[in-house]
Amino acid sequence: MVDHESLPYRLNVGAVLFSKDGLVFVGQRKDFPDAWQLPQGGVDEGENIRLAVLRELKEEIGTGKAEILAEHPEWLLYDLPPHLLGVAWKGKYRGQRQRWFALRFTGEDADINLHTHEHPEFEDWKWVRLDELPHLAVAFKRDIYERLARDFASYARHTSEKGPLTP
Repeated sequence: MVDHESLPYRLNVGAVLFSKDGLVFVGQRKDFPDAWQLPQGGVDEGENIRLAVLRELKEEIGTGKAEILAEHPEWLLYDLPPHLLGVAWKGKYRGQRQRWFALRFTGEDADINLHTHEHPEFEDWKWVRLDELPHLAVAFKRDIYERLARDFASYARHTSEKGPLTP
């Protein structure tokens, strides 16, 4: 049995990638086909987190055609459920400590290629409304997705709408 409290959190960045129409990119996980999630990934030691989120986009969806709109002001944490403790990340972590970014996708759908990385994480993808995120997330990430849907709501609109894109 793994002692949950003794394990550290894995440092991670996540991307809420908005289309020009104000929709959000979600990928269907290859290892859990019922799970849809936002692009996210670990931060290398000493790596700048703003560069890390762009690197993760390139690795997971095959393109870095995005501009950072905002950085969430807080680190958001989640714990793995008991059945994944000792399994995920070779049992080294209890969950993740994440810094999330809102980004605007500057490319075209054809720029997205889930198979550019040696070990693709997603097998399919789609654009969804921001308020759909919590319903697509696995249970242990739902609170974070609810928070992101609330805190990044001002970016979820079409770029042709009048007014600034920042809150």
